[in-house]
Amino acid sequence: MVQVCLNGPRGAADGTAVPLTPSALAESAAEAVAAGATDIHVHPKTPCGQDSLSPRVVAATLEAIRSRVSVPVGVTTGAWAEPDPEARLARVRGWTVLPDHASVNWHEPGAESLAAALLDLGVGVEAGIWSGTDAAARFASSPLGPRVLRVLAEVTDTAPDTAEATARALLADLGPAHGRPVLLHGEDGGAWPVLRLAGRLGLATRMGLEDTLVLPDGQRALSNAQLIAGALAQYGCAHRSS
Repeated sequence: MVQVCLNGPRGAADGTAVPLTPSALAESAAEAVAAGATDIHVHPKTPCGQDSLSPRVVAATLEAIRSRVSVPVGVTTGAWAEPDPEARLARVRGWTVLPDHASVNWHEPGAESLAAALLDLGVGVEAGIWSGTDAAARFASSPLGPRVLRVLAEVTDTAPDTAEATARALLADLGPAHGRPVLLHGEDGGAWPVLRLAGRLGLATRMGLEDTLVLPDGQRALSNAQLIAGALAQYGCAHRSS
């Protein structure tokens, strides 16, 4: 599986290729799916371009994307969108249109309660396990571990020369991961090395303007679809050579 991560916390300063509005996100999602993406991760935005967990903002984004594609669509629940754990939980419980899945960063305060609420709503949980945090240890002892949809193993090491080693260490820390599927991905300078490692290991991965703004050759990406096309080529080559 190659998931497309459409925008992340990026904003207008990151260039016009990054989709921010519901209509732009829907168009970008449709292009990425046509290029081969089979799942979508999106950060719903306010009109000012800020990440939001507002029921109204989430609903508008999901409805726009689902009008163009039929693949699963997931959203963030990152603490930066709503720092207070109780307020974040209330926002999620107030969603009127539900995503297929939502990422929960296991190192953030209130992660367990938030994941439990999502599961009660029938929303799949991507357990976000970041390198450089204690998330792997927390997840290993979590009673919710066997119930999550997948583990989203995020390598925060952005150095091209060391990101692969960091990814391998993160996977070792995860261990059996409650038997759940693992989606491995990197960011910025580590995005392409980690994607190739995911291909060699036969793990799901993701690619998009959230994780990097450049193609494997270093040129600026013009769209999420262009990144997905590049990802499938790199991923497939790595998988076949393993």
